[in-house]
Amino acid sequence: MVNVVTDFGATGDGRTDDGGAFEMAYRYAVSRTDRGVGRTVIDIPPGNFLVKSPNALMNGTAPERPVNGLRFRGAGKGITTIVFQPEAGPGSYLCRNEDVWANVSFENVQFRSATPGASFFYSYSTGQAQDYRFQECEWMGEWEYGLALDGTDTNSEMRWEACHVGGSYRRAFLYSGLSQRSREPKSQDQFLNYWFNDMKVEYEWGNFLEFAYGGSITCQGGSYIITGRRPTDSAEYGRTSTFFRFPLGQHHDSVQRFHAQDIRFEVRDPDVMVIDCAWKGGTVRFDDCDDTALAFKDFSSEVRPHRYAIGPRGPLIRYESCQLVGCHEYRPSGPIENIPKAVRYDMCLLRSHKESDFLVEQDPDRTRFVTFVDCIDDSAASTSPAPTPATPATPTPATTPTTLDP
Repeated sequence: MVNVVTDFGATGDGRTDDGGAFEMAYRYAVSRTDRGVGRTVIDIPPGNFLVKSPNALMNGTAPERPVNGLRFRGAGKGITTIVFQPEAGPGSYLCRNEDVWANVSFENVQFRSATPGASFFYSYSTGQAQDYRFQECEWMGEWEYGLALDGTDTNSEMRWEACHVGGSYRRAFLYSGLSQRSREPKSQDQFLNYWFNDMKVEYEWGNFLEFAYGGSITCQGGSYIITGRRPTDSAEYGRTSTFFRFPLGQHHDSVQRFHAQDIRFEVRDPDVMVIDCAWKGGTVRFDDCDDTALAFKDFSSEVRPHRYAIGPRGPLIRYESCQLVGCHEYRPSGPIENIPKAVRYDMCLLRSHKESDFLVEQDPDRTRFVTFVDCIDDSAASTSPAPTPATPATPTPATTPTTLDP
């Protein structure tokens, strides 16, 4: 266990460049590895630690041998802050792991980009880089990437617990499938298994998760809010910011799995999307999620915060006990008669529309692949008679739930 202040001379005053102290701490951790096992915990006490040099916090590159175990431990979000201020933003990373480290953890640290377009972590793997954990960490400032995953294999088993994703992202907080050095981009479908628990995902603009390749993602609990808009049009994104973006259709088996549970979303702008999914197979599931907080806004009935491609192999899409604003959009690939019953809404509240108007789809026979089971829609609110205080009200018989048949 070492301390970047007492052992390596960092000041934490927010003015002095402490990059050299972090570089020494990292080299010390490398020197203490024993037969492929890391033996070092790097403590970062309260303070604002200015770092101007890229890769200062972690610089795992060849010819270092594969190592398992490295831990960075701060004093708390906003108590320990690392301010990353490289000379140039794009292409500059605070951390770099190129197939060297597995089992890396960060705890109780705030990371702040002071150079717009800088990035937090570049992870390149052909089989070694994996098992990252972030506990009660926070990201602020304008980043290009939070974590960018590159390579051919692994880059898997990553977990975030009770973290705050703030700031803004020109691309995404977690971007899987960078393909800068991969000769075969589709091999990046080996990037699997990401868990986000009890998160505060409240950032200004950009994408939270973008998976060109890879997948098998679980998000459970927390608050997800995009608070602003992209400042300029992007060639790839326009002004749209998306929590979950899966832009490519063709993937290997066991990759296309996404599950969101117990999450409260806010759709504050028509350019905010919860999910934009082009998968041609796999499963997408939302359980007990709510995106209706802004349903009273004039624009809310017209928003389309959930968008899917749908084809003969799905994906299989299910919403259970969710409260949903606006419309959901489906884009069939191929003849609609070839698409099976692949979409199901089970005991959901459709806040803005009737079932018949909830789906946006090119073919008028939209019910062919969608099933509603025991849902409540906007017609229930619009047709319910107002109670008369002077006369005891007679209970209204329960309406038989409507199921749309093909």
